[in-house]
Amino acid sequence: MQNSPCVVSDGLAKRAADATTADASLEARLEGSASMTIAEQLADAEAAHSNSAASNPDPSNPAPSRNLGEVFRVFLRLGPTSFGGPIAHLGYFRAEFVEQRRWLSEQSFADLVALSQFLPGPASSQTGFGIGLIRGGVLGGLAAWTGFTLPSAILMVLFAYGAGSISHSALGAGLLHGLKLVAVAIVAQAVMGMARTLCPDRLRASIATIALVVMLVAPWSILQLGVIVVGGIAGWLLCKGSGDAAGDRPVMPVSRKVGAACLIAFFALLAIAFIPVPPGAVGLFDAFYRSGALVFGGGHVVLPLLRDAVVSPGWVPDSTFLAGYGAAQAVPGPLFTFSAFLGAVANVPSGGILGAIVALVAIFLPGILCLLGTLPFWHALRAHPGARSAMQGTNAAVVGLLAAALYNPVWISAVQTPVDFAIAATGFALLIAWQAPPLVVVLLAALAGMDLGAS
Repeated sequence: MQNSPCVVSDGLAKRAADATTADASLEARLEGSASMTIAEQLADAEAAHSNSAASNPDPSNPAPSRNLGEVFRVFLRLGPTSFGGPIAHLGYFRAEFVEQRRWLSEQSFADLVALSQFLPGPASSQTGFGIGLIRGGVLGGLAAWTGFTLPSAILMVLFAYGAGSISHSALGAGLLHGLKLVAVAIVAQAVMGMARTLCPDRLRASIATIALVVMLVAPWSILQLGVIVVGGIAGWLLCKGSGDAAGDRPVMPVSRKVGAACLIAFFALLAIAFIPVPPGAVGLFDAFYRSGALVFGGGHVVLPLLRDAVVSPGWVPDSTFLAGYGAAQAVPGPLFTFSAFLGAVANVPSGGILGAIVALVAIFLPGILCLLGTLPFWHALRAHPGARSAMQGTNAAVVGLLAAALYNPVWISAVQTPVDFAIAATGFALLIAWQAPPLVVVLLAALAGMDLGAS
């Protein structure tokens, strides 16, 4: 029996409809699968990018970390090994935080150094505080300052109580000499690295060279500020059109309101410090606060101010003052920890350990307040093209200052014989060619110095 044409036609139509429905269902499933696959791939790519960014952070804009223990431990390790004075300290900081840990970029580090040179107080300690501030906020800055300052402060207090100095023995003198030699290698590495980044053209290299020549011919501390100012003016006039990107700036955890409050506190405490008070904790605080607030560049510049603060009123005998100053040359860390010795031996009611703490905090406090007060405005100023051009000249001048300090006092105080030069050159080669950690180079140079002292 044959089917009618209508029945055949209806069957074919039904089968065609079923096939179309099946095809549409299959297409929908494929599209859904494909879309889910693409979404999953995008999610995976985003997660991979996040993991890569976390493992290799951008040094030009690092995210603040609240790991205060990390900041404290790193600076505590640097404190007992950072010999050679303020300039050498900057070399240690650059090697640790720019090259190894990448907590900030070369440009941000140079800006921080330049600002610290402008401000009153110890420049290297302010730079260290600024690195901790950028990394972990105000508490991070305090952790950095404490870790870097504590070792030498303890040594100076021990000396005040008669523990003596290791430099009295031949082995100890050799150890200190080896540590001075490694400072030559560290500073030379810093000069080379900063010159490559901050003096990439003839103009900025010329600014750095002029700064170097000026500081070698007239190595006066007051000229450091003048050289930086002139370098900034030269950059503002001559470096237009070649400014660095304004985006190279770390996250600043201090607001302008807090900065303004710190500046007000700085000037208010300075005014109060000139009011005569009886000898005691307040008088000791005022004397050391004045000394810290009126010195630029730090280091040996503070010596006459401290002498006037404690020897002139009869708190510390001149012979004791000079003995403590000599001991301060043999310990690592900032020279301003000399204040802990003076506070401990001061003949005032709050002497001893309390006096050491008061003197230590008072002499560092002005520089910290100034840094906290100016950083928020400093980074806002850098957003202007003219300011960026000026900063290029300023940073080039800083390279020149560092190069001049490599010769005087770092080189001439450490390299006395061909063997000394060999040790310093070996340390430099280990840092540059072998990329050895600075701590390893410090230990090797210290052992070499002890061997020379024993022989």
